[in-house]
Amino acid sequence: MAATCTGGTSSDFNGDGITDTVIADPNATVNGAKMAGLVRVVLGGGKGVSEISQATAGMPANPEANDRFGFSRTSYDADGDGCTDLVVGTPYEDVAAKDGSQLIDAGAVYVIHGTPTGIGAGSKIEGYTQAQLDSATSTEAYDWFGYAVKAGETASGSPYLVVGAPGENVTENGKTYADAGCIEYVQGTTKVSVSEKDPGVPGIVEPHDRFGYSLAGTNRYFAVGGPGEAIGDQGFAGGVTVFNHTFTDGVPTALAGIGQGTNGDTIPGVAEAGDAFGTSISMTNFRPSDQTYNSDALLVAGTPGEDIDGVVDAGSVTVVRIQPSGAYSLVAGIDPKTDGVEGTESQGDFFGQRVTIANTDTSVVTSSATVRLAVGIPGRDVGSVKDAGAVQIFRPMDTSVGAADKILTRGSGLPGIATARDYNGLALSSGSGNLSVGVPYSKAAGSPKGALYVLPWTDIDGTTTTGTTTYVPGAGGLPDAGEAFGTVG
Repeated sequence: MAATCTGGTSSDFNGDGITDTVIADPNATVNGAKMAGLVRVVLGGGKGVSEISQATAGMPANPEANDRFGFSRTSYDADGDGCTDLVVGTPYEDVAAKDGSQLIDAGAVYVIHGTPTGIGAGSKIEGYTQAQLDSATSTEAYDWFGYAVKAGETASGSPYLVVGAPGENVTENGKTYADAGCIEYVQGTTKVSVSEKDPGVPGIVEPHDRFGYSLAGTNRYFAVGGPGEAIGDQGFAGGVTVFNHTFTDGVPTALAGIGQGTNGDTIPGVAEAGDAFGTSISMTNFRPSDQTYNSDALLVAGTPGEDIDGVVDAGSVTVVRIQPSGAYSLVAGIDPKTDGVEGTESQGDFFGQRVTIANTDTSVVTSSATVRLAVGIPGRDVGSVKDAGAVQIFRPMDTSVGAADKILTRGSGLPGIATARDYNGLALSSGSGNLSVGVPYSKAAGSPKGALYVLPWTDIDGTTTTGTTTYVPGAGGLPDAGEAFGTVG
């Protein structure tokens, strides 16, 4: 192992310059506690596998049934030592109140620090409830603090962390709105709670908005999904709010509120009840042709509840470009009926239930050659196999987004065999080099405890044949145990 952390990659917990892989199993049994949850870290270069749970030495909590440690995950170098640090959300953690009662599903997050010898046992571990992270707030039952987490580094080099609490009740003008939702934003020593009641934040506080349900970010922007946002009288139509990392009136500066039918005809579709725009969101850097740096960003939002020509819950996705001024413009609106797109819409496909977008080369002007989008379709039937699921790949900046699209299913583009109720497409993440596809609910004989596949984008493009890396319990040093192994994104 390295004597000190050298950094150099975005997921390098032992600081040796080799990328490490994080694989969660939030349904795992730990010390007899069902669905307590755990995370495994596969160190690059064959340096071993670490298991992290609430049973890990130094953890300020104990594994309990239904905590679901690992439900959300993100990473960044929180302390600037060159080793990546892991943030794990546990939104269903029960927290003890001062009177001894239990605040059910209040939620917690844990920061596990990387070290030159690895991560997990021996790591410095910090645990936070909402009030422990931000003393100006309260820890309450059913807040789901940690339901989503996103971390990174701002353009000025400051580490930041965003934690979603979509179950937060928000009080405004003496009235409390259930599950309106909020986020906790941390940058340096600044810690602040943000909701739709704050100055400049688009929208109004309403019950069940679930602001903070999904999160995404780059070094210049971050976005917050609220799939329960009501548009007019259409409940759970959904919306996404975009911020930058500077502060105005004590909170991050809100740039735009985006939903279907907003900004004139810029965003396609009509806000309808149950669309759930923003259920999943992802962002990546964008460099315009008139700039020498990535001044803009691409944001993709999934709308899995969208009905297409009467086909219920067929789903859609929307890709927009965000500019520093807050102006945004449509890059692509994609659904199974978009011209040239492979496949057909079917009831309950939930196209867009998960999305991930990546710029494969941020050192050049952004173009169709560099941007890739993966869309999860967990309800898609594969032949006669019900709900096997699929992942569809797009170049969203192509004139015709369907011209080079590809569908990945198990047995066609992905290893394994498509099996009923695999729900492939529920777990996605990506970076500049690779796409990760998890099948945590795999029913296939070869992966009954779940699987994770890591594919180079260039392999998907057909320009290389490097091969897919497969992670399954019982192989490659991974323990032969799991319930929902392969949860990523």
